[in-house]
Amino acid sequence: MSNGEVAHMRAERAARRVVGEVAADPQLGSPRLRLRDIAAVAGVSEATVSRVLNDKPGVAKDTRQAVCAALDLLGYEWPRKLPRHRSGLVGLIVPELSNPVFPAFVQVIESALAHHGYTPILCTMTAGGVPEDEYVDMLMERGVNGIIFVSAVHADMSADHSRYRSLVQSGLPIILVNGYLAGLPVTSISADEEAAMRVALNHLVALGHRNIGLATGPLRYRPSVLKRDAFVRTMKELVQVDASGLVEVSFFTVEGGRAAALRLLNSHVTAIICANDLMALGAIRAVQSRDLKVPDQLSVIGYDDSFLISFTEPPLTTVRQPVRAMGEAAVRALLDELKGVPIPHGELLFHPELVVRGSTGPALLAADN
Repeated sequence: MSNGEVAHMRAERAARRVVGEVAADPQLGSPRLRLRDIAAVAGVSEATVSRVLNDKPGVAKDTRQAVCAALDLLGYEWPRKLPRHRSGLVGLIVPELSNPVFPAFVQVIESALAHHGYTPILCTMTAGGVPEDEYVDMLMERGVNGIIFVSAVHADMSADHSRYRSLVQSGLPIILVNGYLAGLPVTSISADEEAAMRVALNHLVALGHRNIGLATGPLRYRPSVLKRDAFVRTMKELVQVDASGLVEVSFFTVEGGRAAALRLLNSHVTAIICANDLMALGAIRAVQSRDLKVPDQLSVIGYDDSFLISFTEPPLTTVRQPVRAMGEAAVRALLDELKGVPIPHGELLFHPELVVRGSTGPALLAADN
């Protein structure tokens, strides 16, 4: 959901207040609505809209759902003949789309929801954009059946999480992805950060690396803290090194990875593990800016296995986050909640997989930084 769409929704709400006294269409039970408005949003003909609104047979299920979703998106009351939740709207809130892992989650979740007859409303948070609370209010106004939060405010340990408790108390099913909140009676779907660090470090140690650094994101986010703690703990176990001084905190961006890597190079590391693939690309740039070669003089490991990452130069060794399994599990959990099926609350961990490509190699020589 873009900022422009949000502005349109606000204007539409104001317009409905103004026209509240306009004669209602007896068919729709709301301020007069032209069939062509619904048809334009749903991408169908006006005749098809009319058949759906009058609950006539001969309309495909997907087409009927598209018309129902258009009614909700336009904010109009439903005809009495039409079951209220036939469209099955579900809110999907993600932090942003510039990191390829989030469009991957969106694609999986949208596909799984559509397979079960539900229509997602995508809400994307950006710096200076619409805050999560406002998105939630708008989704609630549209009568969504539930909300899936992916790496949203729930992952920020410094944030106020009372909003999620309020949603649970209201009876709205919610699912959290990558950001467990202890004490909240919901299902959380998370990647196993402990396993991710262990598989990455086992690979590097087997290649002879001992002086290994970690480039991670801000420590107010739970996944960053879990990665850091697992990294320090596993380094102590595998190579008997206190690696707490080999952790650099930056941003989850290419520029953030580059800045963190430049600092780690001053500690003469021979390998760097990054919190995501974008940071890993920045780390490779930092290494190359020092006239060093990856992986000949320094190895780099990413995290996520984002789309097209295998086509980088060199192809990136990365820890693959099980996005498909996690996204499908989030949808299954939400659907079970909607059906009233008892499901386990708490955190469900999904094991990552190491994908070895060309950015890691033997630690033949200490990096001459």
